[in-house]
Amino acid sequence: MYNIVVCVKAVPDPKQADQIRIDPVTKTLKRSEVPLVLNPLDKNAMEAALHIKETRGAFLTAISMGPPEAGNIVKECLALGADQGILLSDRAFAGADTYATAFTLAKGIEKIGRYDVIFCGMASSDGGTEWVGPQIAAFLGMPVVTMVEELTDTGPESWKVKACIENGYRLMQVKLPSVFTVTRTLNSPRVLSFSGIIKARKKQILCWSARDLGIAEDMVGLSGSPTMVSAMTTRSIRRQVEIINGTSEEKAEMLMQKLADAGLI
Repeated sequence: MYNIVVCVKAVPDPKQADQIRIDPVTKTLKRSEVPLVLNPLDKNAMEAALHIKETRGAFLTAISMGPPEAGNIVKECLALGADQGILLSDRAFAGADTYATAFTLAKGIEKIGRYDVIFCGMASSDGGTEWVGPQIAAFLGMPVVTMVEELTDTGPESWKVKACIENGYRLMQVKLPSVFTVTRTLNSPRVLSFSGIIKARKKQILCWSARDLGIAEDMVGLSGSPTMVSAMTTRSIRRQVEIINGTSEEKAEMLMQKLADAGLI
């Protein structure tokens, strides 16, 4: 039986992305004003882990770093079928860049103690750097395959996977334990069931702080982040609309002329 860890992130609801503001002091996104949801690509990571659990047998742990509100996202993973939920939550973790985030998650995974496979979504909807998964692998000294789109063979000691590359794909065989970051083409995530929600109510989430992980506060969060953001601004998008009148032939001719004048055709 595998021990699988899925790293999940609570992100601002993409449907309310226009409500996200920037903290003028820390130059970070102010996420507290927007409801948090499970990062879309992390749903694919969870689905991959759940499929392995159902077909091969596994103990599945969902782990996340975030504010106390992120506990709802971990609870959602429990409702989907995770056996254990862990939330890394501490004021010291606030403002972390990808390096500090990966370091904290790696320490949490080390504390779990047993892990054969670590799944991550390829990227988060609020950052999109694609760095956290590989950085976790580096901190843990494990191999990593990014942009996995198919698990072709899941053996007891090594897995064969198909991963995206520009203008093609690569087939790789990797020894376990390993880290895999997944794409949305890997699977179709399941939806929450009523029975799963009821079962999740009985499951407790472990909450670990920096002290629980045995790390100094200056090594995590904003203090432990080597990335320095000098400025961050919002971008306004303006569009001009012009209505073309006339017959169908006249409108088509005018449209073609305007596209030609703009250098688009």
